[in-house]
Amino acid sequence: MVPLKRRKVNCSVTSDSSGDRTSKFPGVVIFLLERKMGASRRAFLTRLGRGKGFNIEYSLSRSITHIVSENNSGEEVRTWLDLQTGGQGREGGEGRTARPGSVHLLDIVWYTESMHAGIPVIILDRHRLQEREKPGLELTVVSVPSYACQRHTPLLHHNTILTDALSILAENAELSENEGRGVAFRRAAALLKSLPQEVRGAEQLRGLPCLGEHSLRVIKEVLEDGVSHEVETTTHSEQFKAMKALTGIFGVGAKTADRWFREGIHTPSNLQRSGHTLNRAQRAGVCYYDELNLPVTKPEAVAIGQIVERAVHAVLPGAEMTLIGGFRRGKQTGHDVDFLITHPDEGREEGLMPKVVSWLEAQGFLLYQKTTGNSYLESKEGPARPASNMDRFERCFSIFRLSTDNEGREIQTGREIQTGEGPRSWRAVRVDLVVSPYSQFAFALLGWTGSKLFERELRRWAIHEKAMTLSSHALYDRKRYLRASSEEEIFAHLGLEYIPPCDRNA
Repeated sequence: MVPLKRRKVNCSVTSDSSGDRTSKFPGVVIFLLERKMGASRRAFLTRLGRGKGFNIEYSLSRSITHIVSENNSGEEVRTWLDLQTGGQGREGGEGRTARPGSVHLLDIVWYTESMHAGIPVIILDRHRLQEREKPGLELTVVSVPSYACQRHTPLLHHNTILTDALSILAENAELSENEGRGVAFRRAAALLKSLPQEVRGAEQLRGLPCLGEHSLRVIKEVLEDGVSHEVETTTHSEQFKAMKALTGIFGVGAKTADRWFREGIHTPSNLQRSGHTLNRAQRAGVCYYDELNLPVTKPEAVAIGQIVERAVHAVLPGAEMTLIGGFRRGKQTGHDVDFLITHPDEGREEGLMPKVVSWLEAQGFLLYQKTTGNSYLESKEGPARPASNMDRFERCFSIFRLSTDNEGREIQTGREIQTGEGPRSWRAVRVDLVVSPYSQFAFALLGWTGSKLFERELRRWAIHEKAMTLSSHALYDRKRYLRASSEEEIFAHLGLEYIPPCDRNA
């Protein structure tokens, strides 16, 4: 227990009005510390406690007996209290002294156990805030490379709370079609993902690349307060929520979603009632909206792969197929499933996609499909062509009908889909199929593995550091095409250390 000192003038020591409310436990007056807890969670916990008869005050006062915090050490709470009191534990303004009693500094566990029991539980050692060892302010790494394609970025990292905040701001910028701002936030988040330890103070980031003033400001706020006001405002804004909901419709991009939002359409339900004429992709997107926005699991991706592989081998024996995208980088869930198809005999892959699609349709696996041909002609492409040619392969955008049991052979997910007509044993899944000539397979594999930022950084490195042009089809050094039969060879051409797929999660 520590003395509760009186606060500064701007933090009144007078009892909050909530202290006057009837309490079942008059000897217990609780203050929930918002730092690292967040305003919305604090408000919820306050309502919960008051509903059970506990006295919860919103302001520090001399009547406080218990201070409850979340994700803070005892030292951090004491430091916070000193900042509120100006370090004055004896005499304050107007000649008044602080309350001579003491206050318990407790972890949120005590509060949740008390809520469950309906009474203040006995305070045990495990309920008291523990002291935390002071981390060093210097990172163990000497330097961090500027390009994400030079760094190992694992799927699991040490700074999730910071990267989540930056990713929300990046997504909001992208939905507003502010690409430059979105990329800046993505690069900052990618840098944090690659660090070998948790960031506990902004001092640790001094001199590191990819961290602009805006990103640093957000990081500092999260480190000090547990949340960013800008991020909280963004996630609760009607426009952000509406844009996420509308772009979650298959076939709808940011421009279309923004136009609909300005017309007062905020949800797929609003869209259905609006009478807008939708194209075929959008109609399918609205029809299967809930299912397409469910995460796709790795077992579901594998099951779809078995079906597609059966179709591919049925129409072209000897063809090869690879699961790409986030699942190749180690993710266990995703928004869709991507497959890359080729054949060792160059040219035999031509015209493969329509045959595969016909087979899948005949078997009842496709709810929607749109197929495009290969428009890439190397003899007519050159160094002046843009570096992003990822969409010029023979491709099929589809919505797959995946049975959750599939006669007991393909998958056992135990997932039951609810529809307006009741439960059914299949779900809709987004699936992209890509066919690549064998000579371009390594480039296609690299380009389609991701992450999106990692690929962007690879192309940026190629242009600015090597005077080359990289795409998902080829690598061109302004004199000739550089051939490669593996991803490792492409990295070698670029003068980069090979980064395995599991470390490309920038």
